[in-house]
Amino acid sequence: MKKEDKSIVIGQLTETLKEYDNFYLTDIEALNAEKTSALRRLCFKENVKLVVVKNTLFKRALENMDVDYSALYSTLKGNTAVMFSNVVNTPARLIKDFTKGTKGEGKPQLKAAYVQESFYVGVEHLDTLASLKSREEMLGDVIGLLQSPIKNLISALQSSSGHVIHGVLQTLEKR
Repeated sequence: MKKEDKSIVIGQLTETLKEYDNFYLTDIEALNAEKTSALRRLCFKENVKLVVVKNTLFKRALENMDVDYSALYSTLKGNTAVMFSNVVNTPARLIKDFTKGTKGEGKPQLKAAYVQESFYVGVEHLDTLASLKSREEMLGDVIGLLQSPIKNLISALQSSSGHVIHGVLQTLEKR
């Protein structure tokens, strides 16, 4: 590969890193063409960008960023595919779902991940990453928690046939 071509690839990877908040480093070498194609289709459906990279070029792209990614450098060996996503747990769930029912060879393997400004190195973190809640899920939980006391108050006031509301309003008028 020519030096100019390498710099173009590094530039594209750097732009992709800026575009996405999270990425997973995976090894998909054990997948045959059919399974690789199925994984790519699944990634496309879930808005995950799957890119097979050269380790040295990806390392240079990481070095161009403002974040210190040196914790991931040791995982850049062998075949590496990067799964870019703005949803924290989607790539981990994809890997888990894709590997369900498969035994032995033919599985994508998690090498490492950069999620929510944290590093996860090793396949043992896959379950943890899959169980992380996305920003939208966390906002939904917070809104649900905030709505619960208000709903309880309104239902209590409605069930008391209006006498309590009238009494509360009279008390507030006197003060």
